[in-house]
Amino acid sequence: MDLKNKRVLVVGLGKSGISAAMFLRKLGARVTVSDTRSATALAKEIPTLLDAGIMVEAGGHGLLTFRRQDLIVVSPGVPMDTPEVKQSLEYGMKVIGELELASRFLKGRVVAITGSNGKTTTTTLVGKIFSDAGVQTQVGGNIGLPVIDLIEKSTPETTNVLEVSSFQLETIEEFHPHIAVVLNITPDHLDRHGSFEAYAAAKTRITERQGPEDFLVLNAEDKPTQMVAAKSKAQIYWFSPRRPIKQGAFVHGESIVFIPREGAKPEPVMPVAEIHLKGAHNVENVLAAVCTARLAGIPAEKIRASVASFKAVEHRLEFVRTVNGVEFYNDSKATNVDAAMKALASFPKGIHLILGGKDKDSDYTLMADLLRERVKTVYTIGSAAEKIERHLQGVVKMVAAGTLQAAVAEAAKTATPGEVVLLSPACSSFDQFDNYEHRGRMFRQFVNELR
Repeated sequence: MDLKNKRVLVVGLGKSGISAAMFLRKLGARVTVSDTRSATALAKEIPTLLDAGIMVEAGGHGLLTFRRQDLIVVSPGVPMDTPEVKQSLEYGMKVIGELELASRFLKGRVVAITGSNGKTTTTTLVGKIFSDAGVQTQVGGNIGLPVIDLIEKSTPETTNVLEVSSFQLETIEEFHPHIAVVLNITPDHLDRHGSFEAYAAAKTRITERQGPEDFLVLNAEDKPTQMVAAKSKAQIYWFSPRRPIKQGAFVHGESIVFIPREGAKPEPVMPVAEIHLKGAHNVENVLAAVCTARLAGIPAEKIRASVASFKAVEHRLEFVRTVNGVEFYNDSKATNVDAAMKALASFPKGIHLILGGKDKDSDYTLMADLLRERVKTVYTIGSAAEKIERHLQGVVKMVAAGTLQAAVAEAAKTATPGEVVLLSPACSSFDQFDNYEHRGRMFRQFVNELR
């Protein structure tokens, strides 16, 4: 892709948008960026962009700005049905996403991991296993570094372990992972995709360019994920915590085993007891990582050592501290109902749950049985609070806390020794926080201020 002197528009100035704009400028493109936020809101970013020779359009998207381009690069946070993007597509203009742009220049093999829940933990673990085994490894994507930022240090020998989201996958064309992993597909981002079917279709695109020389790793216990197999040309491997499978990783007795091909003898990998992550869902994440690593040729003993030394990722069932006999856990990354349900299933009972944020067109009634069984009190926060209270009326005691700080204070006052205060919001964070990391950091701060 030769972009020298080409007119390229980057839509959206999030982390990946800024990285894309700077990368394109280095390639010699004539770059413009467009964002709906005001110039005041972008005051930190604009001087750097202007110094690099990048034109900035702030406070809205101009259709003429879009029409004048040779290429449009859409950031993951920008919906494809944004009027100016939609019209550009109708005019036959070239529109791709940051992941697709990066994939045209990224050297080495790609391991791509997606799923409604667990992808950050699994991506981080896979990156650790590969790195510990001496593989030249980079980790990025929807976690940490944008894929664009991995290009400079990539070589033909590099393995690029990428967390990829539905937002990124809906704009791919030639993105081609050698190993693709789909952990699960449960309702999420319905406010963006419009339907579960559209969301699942975006996830399925991860295998679109794979061929018989590639591998697709799927969850044998998740029906929507099973459906992906029929749309792939790759070799299919499965993982299951419940039953033996013909090809892949599963739990046998108290151990994890791997079958490299159908009919082969199971290879022992490690005892389940050596997984130091809370929750049954994390056994699934480890199984997916084991399968991925073995397909890449990493020996079982090296995988075992890496998994055994792996700790919880920040904001994912992260233990904060014990205060007056009450344990506090930060699960701010639980931005959908299914993720929150997995967190609840990790504790037997006595849970004080902080729930709420920005709604994503979610159905909170799905949590009712788990709440009755394990939760003493729900503390609602954010703009979704009223909907949550309506969906869960009569199910469990609820306190309308309003803010995270108030919820932490009220829960700390109410919980008794041996109980748990859990932030697992089942919502995005954008009503009161910059992102889920900001929300998680503030939760830790409020907990650490308790006396």
